[in-house]
Amino acid sequence: MKNKEQQLLTDQDVYLFNEGNHVRLYQKFGAHPVTVGGVEGTHFAVWAPNASLVYVMGDFNGWNKNSHPLKQRGQSGIWEGFIPGVKEGQSYKYNIVSRYNDFRAEKADPLAFAAEVAPKTASIVCDPVHDWGDEDWMSARAAKNSLKSPVSIYEVHLGSWMRVPEENNRSLTYRELAPKLAGYASAMGFTHIELMPITEHPFYGSWGYQTTGYFSPTSRYGSPEDLMFMIDELHKAGIGVILDWVPAHFPTDMHGLEYFDGTHLYEHADPRQGFHPDWKSSIFNFGRNEVKSFLLSSAMFWLDKYHADGLRVDAVASMLYLDYSRKAGEWVPNKHGGNENLEAIAFVKQFNHVVYENYPDVQTFAEESTSWPMVSRPTYLGGLGFGLKWDMGWMHDTLKYFAKDPVHRKYHHNSLTFRMLYAWGENFVLPLSHDEVVHGKGSLLSKMAGDDWQKFANLRLLYGVMFSQPGQKLLFMGGEFAQWKEWNHEASLDWDVTEHRPHKGMQQWVKDLNMLYRMEPALYELNCSPAGFEWIDANDSEQSVTAFLRRDSAGRPVLAVCNFTPLPRAGYRVGVPEGGSWKELLNSDAPAYWGSGMGNLGGVEAQPVAAHGRPQSLSITLPPLSILFFKPVRS
Repeated sequence: MKNKEQQLLTDQDVYLFNEGNHVRLYQKFGAHPVTVGGVEGTHFAVWAPNASLVYVMGDFNGWNKNSHPLKQRGQSGIWEGFIPGVKEGQSYKYNIVSRYNDFRAEKADPLAFAAEVAPKTASIVCDPVHDWGDEDWMSARAAKNSLKSPVSIYEVHLGSWMRVPEENNRSLTYRELAPKLAGYASAMGFTHIELMPITEHPFYGSWGYQTTGYFSPTSRYGSPEDLMFMIDELHKAGIGVILDWVPAHFPTDMHGLEYFDGTHLYEHADPRQGFHPDWKSSIFNFGRNEVKSFLLSSAMFWLDKYHADGLRVDAVASMLYLDYSRKAGEWVPNKHGGNENLEAIAFVKQFNHVVYENYPDVQTFAEESTSWPMVSRPTYLGGLGFGLKWDMGWMHDTLKYFAKDPVHRKYHHNSLTFRMLYAWGENFVLPLSHDEVVHGKGSLLSKMAGDDWQKFANLRLLYGVMFSQPGQKLLFMGGEFAQWKEWNHEASLDWDVTEHRPHKGMQQWVKDLNMLYRMEPALYELNCSPAGFEWIDANDSEQSVTAFLRRDSAGRPVLAVCNFTPLPRAGYRVGVPEGGSWKELLNSDAPAYWGSGMGNLGGVEAQPVAAHGRPQSLSITLPPLSILFFKPVRS
């Protein structure tokens, strides 16, 4: 056994747990193989303060519900005990008898490190250990995760990224995914992968957002050690790993946290506070100290044990507002009469404080869809403390714009330019995520206006806009090669379409954008500073053209010019800050991307003709539905 010398639960552990400040409960709660008095077995500990009896049942005792009782730990609400002979790999549950309502239930372990493969629901005694080989990555990741570094995130659902049709359409395992995903992400130029929740979840169709195992990676794709292997391989390939984490709510499955000990233990009892009307799930009681310890420990677990480089917190808005998705009379105001969830706000701040105190080299990301102020500002300044926030406003405005026929776009020009009025209020990620390609919304390609050629040109332009704008980048899998179909979690991505020129061209375009992003500091170094962006012309709505500069910390510029119509524009004049030659770095209309091949023959010479308030200007050819990148050639 690997954990023979583990110290059992101490009084200090109990104190910190009840106080809401234990951030590594997983070291003491759950099932831990240990040796006690020379006897090998497993120590169990579970929180069930309103139970009258708690038993451990499993394959080690023929699932006998009453043969192996645990003992109470004073008045802490904790039940614990050592059971000789229980080994790693054995399945178990807690048989909890409540002191209320004659309630009795068989519950999975909230702090189990592994679970049976769904639809089975038992926990598994597990002590995952991996011989990590990612020292180079871990020592350098502070720079890789920095707000001043290029971060381009590839969002992945592991079960549907790639499947094996010859084997009944099965998903790849963690170990099968490891070399394929690492190799592909690296070749495509992505810097990070974000995994949709890999925490254990009973309903596959929830994509992991209905979590029952806050300390268990889903067993659908292999063991905890297999997941560690995959993350290690990604790190060795220079790819960071961000994990989706869901502290906002949990499912009502009977083996899970819901009504755990015959009372509303983890969730609020009042359905106006404890039941989510959209997701039919339970909402954590963030005011309960032990719940805070549980959730904080879950966050730290993935950073400690799995070397995660960041946590993306799902549905933050639903945590912050008491009236989120509720009508009048369906919610309970806070003590001041407002709609702010004060306990959740305090928890979020504590979460970010704990994460950054322990791991200043990682990032936390908020999926927060409202105008809540200072989401990505430090807690000591009154912010929520996240490192970055998803810019949902940019995503909605931009997709809505690209769905419009170009003839009407001049009337909606502000949809392109409005973002720069608030771009420095937060540290932003520009997300084109899974949420935009499900539930009948269609793929990104299908959202674009026009015929097939125009759809591809529009999508290349959309990606160019994302990579040229201030903010880190996120693209959901399949978008990089312009999958026609809406994402289906039960099927593989349509990899076969990459054999066709339009899709192959899109894949090459995304790869080249990633490479340009990483090569040009002007495109990333000041992503979170107004010094990194300068409009040249934000107001040419009549021709639906925008032009702007990105600058690095030394002031060196990259010019981006976008044409949002299918009309090519010859001799379009753009003011620039300096004379000389300007090299055309990328052109989305190049034949390699399935474009029409219009361009500027690799570059253009500045002329002493005043334009846009500048003494020098470029006369360029603007291809249809395109974006061009230029930079000055300096000796």
